Amino acid sequence: MSAPIAHRNLPQLLLKARETLLAHFRPIITHFGLTEQQWRVMRTLSEQGEMEPRQICEACQILSPSLTGVLLRMEELGLVERRRVPEDQRRMLVSLTPRSLDIIGRMAPLIEQQYRRLEEAVGKPLLDETYAQLDRLLSTRLDAVATVDLPPSDAPMSAPARRRKAASEDEARD
Repeated sequence: MSAPIAHRNLPQLLLKARETLLAHFRPIITHFGLTEQQWRVMRTLSEQGEMEPRQICEACQILSPSLTGVLLRMEELGLVERRRVPEDQRRMLVSLTPRSLDIIGRMAPLIEQQYRRLEEAVGKPLLDETYAQLDRLLSTRLDAVATVDLPPSDAPMSAPARRRKAASEDEARD
């Protein structure tokens, strides 16, 4: 039986690559009592400095409702601090605590050692090429790619889908 879709499943391949690579780092992350999302937030804040939650969502690829819980738990664990922006009390900034900086300091040599082992196993040229190709793919205007027109659906629309549809119809009217 031939597949009805000619293209390879790129999102699935990227997920598989992510899981395959993350398997090498997950033991380090869990050894320090962190979740993968907590580590992504900590690493991002350590590299970019304090950020607003929406910036963290974008940088870490964590949905806003999930990030709310992640940050709350991280704050309870003493890993991040949140503070209001003085000139705009509606805005919040998230920063690392001395405790999280200490954890990052202890994790960094292990993370770097694991990257060196990956380089030894697959070769630095392949990893460099992979970085370059992913950067190239992500720097293209993928958000400008038009989506296909969907036929009418018989399936009932979920509440979030109804809200998205209504919002896009409102935007189209404006």
